[in-house]
Amino acid sequence: MLAGTDEPVGLAGRTAPADPAASPLAISGLTVSYGEKPVLVSVDFVTPLGAMVAIVGPNGAGKSTLIKAALGIVPRLSGQVTIFGQPYARMRHRLAYVPQRASVDWDFPATVLDVVLMGLYRDIGWLRFAGRAHKARARDCLDRVGMLAFADRQIGQLSGGQQQRVFLARALAQGAELYVMDEPFAGVDAATERAIVTVLKALQADGKTVICVHHDLATVPDYFDQVLLLNTRKIASGPTATTFTASNLQAAYGGRLATAQLQDLAASPAAGA
Repeated sequence: MLAGTDEPVGLAGRTAPADPAASPLAISGLTVSYGEKPVLVSVDFVTPLGAMVAIVGPNGAGKSTLIKAALGIVPRLSGQVTIFGQPYARMRHRLAYVPQRASVDWDFPATVLDVVLMGLYRDIGWLRFAGRAHKARARDCLDRVGMLAFADRQIGQLSGGQQQRVFLARALAQGAELYVMDEPFAGVDAATERAIVTVLKALQADGKTVICVHHDLATVPDYFDQVLLLNTRKIASGPTATTFTASNLQAAYGGRLATAQLQDLAASPAAGA
């Protein structure tokens, strides 16, 4: 039997609600197919409130698809998804989504400040100009991610790591309670990764929930207190300390991880089998 538990234990021993109606993201029986190829099969997952969650699995495991299907970006064959107990359409204002950088048109003629202001469109309103208070709030979010000095720069002129920080600032501007990020650390430098982690940890300290599709197994125990291991089907989910184990990693990755890699990961106190 695979190690791990679905009992939602939050940070620092706090017990998060097990009721899906209280969960920031509750997924039941989610199945997605691209043509005749199944990408996800009957996945169940209830996100603990106030957790930092890593979605982990090999390439092609369906990690990004899980997020996109949950948010209605790609269609699902079956399954139910709720955000704080309600359909996503009713809860958009409580969720901020940061897509993969590769999916964004970086040639769009917008400044860094313009991009962050897009996160405030609900406050500003359609076909209206941002006011002084809106711009002040956007600049504050840029300051939090270390990008205030680039406010007037065209977004396409930034490095990959800088662009990722700007999109995080846009998410912060939304004032959401659930932050969903697809590979936020992909292609960024070490300084940017540390900056992003610091912001995400601060969000969690404020009671927010953060879910990240993540690819670097070595940093999972340091960054996340909950993990979902995925490979088309759910392999295991629960607290990192009891779920991120060598046996579960082997089940998720099979021969894609060398024995030495598994031993190194299992040597971590948070990943011991």
